[in-house]
Parts: sequence; C-alpha cells; structure tokens
Amino acid sequence: MTQTGRDLRIDFFRGLALVFIFWDHVPDNPLGYLTLRNFGLSDAAELFVFLAGYAAVLAYGKLLRRDGYLAACVRILKRVWTLYVAHIFLLVVLMGLIFVINEYVDQRDFIAGMNLHYFIDNPQQAVVDELLLRFKPNLMDPLPLYVVLLLGLPVALPLLLRWPGLTIAASTLLYLFAPQLNFAAQEGGLWYFNPVAWQLLFLLGGAAALHSQRRPADAPRTRVSSPLFILCATYLLLGAVLALSWKWQVLNDAIMTPRLEAWLYPISKTDLAPMRLLHFLALAYCVAMLLPRGDWLMRWPAREMCRMGQHSLEVFCLGVLLAPLADAGNGLAGDHWAARIATALAGLALMMMLAGWLDLSRRLSERKPEMPQKALEAGG
Repeated sequence: MTQTGRDLRIDFFRGLALVFIFWDHVPDNPLGYLTLRNFGLSDAAELFVFLAGYAAVLAYGKLLRRDGYLAACVRILKRVWTLYVAHIFLLVVLMGLIFVINEYVDQRDFIAGMNLHYFIDNPQQAVVDELLLRFKPNLMDPLPLYVVLLLGLPVALPLLLRWPGLTIAASTLLYLFAPQLNFAAQEGGLWYFNPVAWQLLFLLGGAAALHSQRRPADAPRTRVSSPLFILCATYLLLGAVLALSWKWQVLNDAIMTPRLEAWLYPISKTDLAPMRLLHFLALAYCVAMLLPRGDWLMRWPAREMCRMGQHSLEVFCLGVLLAPLADAGNGLAGDHWAARIATALAGLALMMMLAGWLDLSRRLSERKPEMPQKALEAGG
C-alpha cells in the first residue's frame, strides 16, 4: 500500500471499528467482550461516525478548494447515491438471508430477532418505508445515518472551512434540541441513531481533520502530563469503572447510589448523550496523544485493519450479512464457546479477505492505463 501523505491511523481505526461492530452484532460472542462498549460509555458507533466525518471533510474539502463548490457537491451527492443504493441492496439481501436461515435453524427466531415482522405484516408499506429510510431492521441503522449526514455536508462543508468555530457552535446548539427533532421510523417509531444529534460528532471529526491539516508537522506534541490529558484520562477511567459495573453486580452495588443512578441514567445512544460524547472525545484525544505514526501500521495485522478501513462500505456490508450467519452457526453448534470464537474469527478472516481482494483489484486497475503504451513501445 502506497499511502503518501495519508494518515494510516485513520484507516486503522476505521477497520477496527468495523471489526468491533461485527463482533458486537453477534449475540453472546466471547470476542465481543473485547470491544469498546465494555470498557467505557461510548462504542464503535461513535468511532465510525467521527472517522466518517474526518475522512469526508478531508477528501471533499480538498476537492472544494481545488475544483470549486459545484464539483465538490456533485461528488458528495454521487457518494450519497452510492450509499443509498448499497443500503437498499443490503437490506434486500439481508432479509432474504434471514428468511432462509429461519427455515433451517430452529434454535433461534431470526425474524423476530431482526424485527422483520413489520415487513411480513405490511409488505407494501414496508417497501415504501424502506425507500424512505424509515424501515430499518436490526443491524441496518448505520448506513441511513451516514446517508443523511453526508447529504447535509454540501451545506456544512463551506461553513466549516471558513468559520470552523462558529459552525461547531451552531452544530452544538442544534445537538441540544436533538431529542425533540428525531426522524420518524416505521410504526410511529424514531430513528435509533438520531441524525440531529449525531451530526455534531460527524462535524467534530471534520473539524479534527482541518486541525490536523493546519497543524505544522514540526509542532511540539502535547505532553501527557498536561492538565487536559490528565482530565481526559481520569474521565476514561471513571467511565471504565461504570461500564464494568454493569457486568458485575458486586461492583455496581458498591459504587451506585439512588441519587447517582438518577443523575447518570439514561445514557442515551439514540440522542448521543453528553456523557457518551465526552467519553469518546476524551478517548480520541488520549489515543491521538499516545499513538504515534510509524512503520507499525505497515505490519500485519495493522496493515489488514488499514485495508478494511480503506474499503469500509464493502466490508461493513459483508459484516452485516456475516453476523446472522455466525449466530446461526453458533445455534447449530449448540452455542458452544469454541464455536462462538470460531465463527467470530472466521467472519474476521472473510472481512480481511474481501478488503485484500478489493485492494488488489484497485492496484491492478491503476496499472491498466500503462499497459497499452508499454505494448506500443514494445511493438515499435
């Protein structure tokens, strides 16, 4: 992989987020205990959205400066269309897969688990809701969120490039009203990921990308002894204790009081509760300070994570399809712990293989224009 001027840490963490999302989507997966949600108040969803904003502003901001606003808008809308079509296609394939699995695996009710009864009871309305992004069975929430966030980028991008501080302030103000502004879903429900709330994290990722561009390469790094780093690390530690207390009742009983419980909960994922948002920002800051660029990103397995991050749409879609297949395999194997680990690792291997194949295909296609000229020179 030749990535001149590219921060491979972004690709690495996008790939890692895809792995965590897949493992979190497989019920009772032992490797799911290693993901972010078990050690803090945020999880792979925050990581994915933040990095999506980072990559989008980095790519389309450069295009806007070079080719103008219209060219950037066309490219953004083309990407939105690609994501929309991918979502519709993925939903159709996923539903077909679930119906087939449900016929042959008696240990699970996959139709109920995926919330597909709405489609069975109201097929015509479900198709309409699917096209309007209102029908989203389980596992299908991230892509519609990304579609809406990217659809708003033509408005936000020029503002973010010119007035980053004011844009983030306006985004924060909109975030505060998010619980009253969520989008409608099927049967009178609401979107699981409220775009009005999550747009703030998306734009914060974009602002971080702009900051990284403007920061001189030889600028001194912030020391880990700085007050801000210590504050963030302390918050992460407290978040880890709280997250672990949800799994160990003894720890929960030791630290939780009725007053503290009333103040803490609910920590809404739908509206990106402030405690979740601050936890992720603290995590991102500490990781950025501690994790250097270097040759380690070119070695296995970090290299494989980077490849998955560079082909995030395709790998995400595969992970969504692999999750129910892994769950079905676990059911057929009697839910033995060894089978659960095997299916989780097999899914990871398939995601890596897809990313490797896409990377090879891309590199081969980049060489194709050179072949006629070389053949011409050989013939002359």
